[in-house]
Amino acid sequence: MTFDNTPDRRNTHCVKWDGMEAAYGVSPDDGLSMWVADMEFQAPPCVQKAVQDMVDHGVYGYFGDETKYRDAIGWWMDTRHNWQIDPSWVFTTHGLVNGAAMCVDAFTKPGDGIVLFTPVYHAFARVINAADRKVVECPLVNNAGRYEMDFEAYDAQMTGTERMVILCSPHNPGGRVWSHAELQAVAAFAERHELIIVSDEIHHDLTMPGQTHIPMTHISGITDRLVMMTATTKTFNIAGSHSGNVIIEDPDLRARFAKRMAGLGLSANSFGLFMSTAAYSPEGAAWVDELCAYLDTNRKILDAGLNAIPGVASMRLESTYLAWVDFSNTGMAPSEFIDRVQSRAKIAANHGTTFGKGGETFLRFNFGAPRAQIEDAVARLQDAFSDLQ
Repeated sequence: MTFDNTPDRRNTHCVKWDGMEAAYGVSPDDGLSMWVADMEFQAPPCVQKAVQDMVDHGVYGYFGDETKYRDAIGWWMDTRHNWQIDPSWVFTTHGLVNGAAMCVDAFTKPGDGIVLFTPVYHAFARVINAADRKVVECPLVNNAGRYEMDFEAYDAQMTGTERMVILCSPHNPGGRVWSHAELQAVAAFAERHELIIVSDEIHHDLTMPGQTHIPMTHISGITDRLVMMTATTKTFNIAGSHSGNVIIEDPDLRARFAKRMAGLGLSANSFGLFMSTAAYSPEGAAWVDELCAYLDTNRKILDAGLNAIPGVASMRLESTYLAWVDFSNTGMAPSEFIDRVQSRAKIAANHGTTFGKGGETFLRFNFGAPRAQIEDAVARLQDAFSDLQ
């Protein structure tokens, strides 16, 4: 499998490329798109075959009998994450942003506080605010280029109106793979403040060599307050299928979630179910292993190029394909370094402020792309900041 040859996604209704000029003023004709968190790579052959089989069949009716689909999820979680699940625990949502929104809807009420460890994936705050709940930002501590949690400070912030904490594990945008001790601390924090834990683990397959993701469910004693969220979409670059899984072991929480699913009339997309079933397979696993090795080399190239620019520091990530880059020591205001990236380098990257407190001096760059594009990005960025050399 090669990741060096990818299709041209421009003019294909691709938000990452066709939407970047409106969002960042960077033309897709001569710019690089490094913002939206999907990759440039085609899905693995096993997934493409599943879609082709659907096309050849030609009838796209209602999906029935989810046995193979649920068995595939169980096989993947067992073999890749040492997590044994019961098929009855699984709910399929319209992606994990929808899954997070469903958790907010099912387990909290308007006015309730929902804790986020910021900076963090921007869609969490968006759905919380849209649902008339309150975002409670607990800032992560940047300890020499590595995010850590400060629960003494977080305890002092709590007012008693908080009902949920959403954990991003592995962390986006900082790339942390949380340790067992850190996850235990999250669990203890949630217990002290009677919070439901929603653990979004969408990046759990995309770890760098030497890193091991620990599912939150492996922390003992929290089943009665834990909701797990996983998906094939980030791992296999099939985000357009809009399928994700909310996995709930506790029967009371599961009943509450099922009631809201039924009340909103939600059901799964058959394309997503077929694609996910094919992806969670030995063929899919082999593809992921190759992908992670490729991404790790891209990471090293991008980090080396960025860290060579005086005042610029790329946080050493342990997971994801998203570089979190700090420009604070350039002495530039965000407006200046953003202008250099967008106008001089002609690169569209996510603005750090959208991720909440602590993101003000950062940009997020997606390096899930062919190596030649990453090398081009490095050359552009070094040229845009050449006066600092």
